[in-house]
Amino acid sequence: MPSDSRHSRNDYSYFIPIQTRWMDNDTYGHVNNVIYYAYFDTIANSFLINEGQLDIHNDAIIGYVVNSACNYLKGFSFPQALEGGLRVNRVGDSSVEYGLAIFRQQEDDPCAHGNFTHVFVDRITEKSQPIPDKLRAALTRYLVK
Repeated sequence: MPSDSRHSRNDYSYFIPIQTRWMDNDTYGHVNNVIYYAYFDTIANSFLINEGQLDIHNDAIIGYVVNSACNYLKGFSFPQALEGGLRVNRVGDSSVEYGLAIFRQQEDDPCAHGNFTHVFVDRITEKSQPIPDKLRAALTRYLVK
């Protein structure tokens, strides 16, 4: 986790809606911890597609998650409408670290926050590749200052 400890809604600049599903609940009646990572993945990949213009089916590069972490603060369960927030913590030559958070609608404090790192690789050779300019520009727009 980067040294930046800011985790309120105002600390994230890209948001998508997330709707919990019946199958997300576990036997204890709340969304299971492993589902949070699926939400994080959905937030980051929505960003890459919508803001970074990454064609996940045809572009020469793909992103591999090489590191991830989640801090669980408040539980929630189905049915719950949520929002996923994203910021960019760091951009390297071929990698990016995202800061991610899950919020209940209209709440400023997250239910969970964390991060994960994508390394961009050639789709065929799986060798790391520099982040393309149009994607780097999108990532830089959301970079924490």
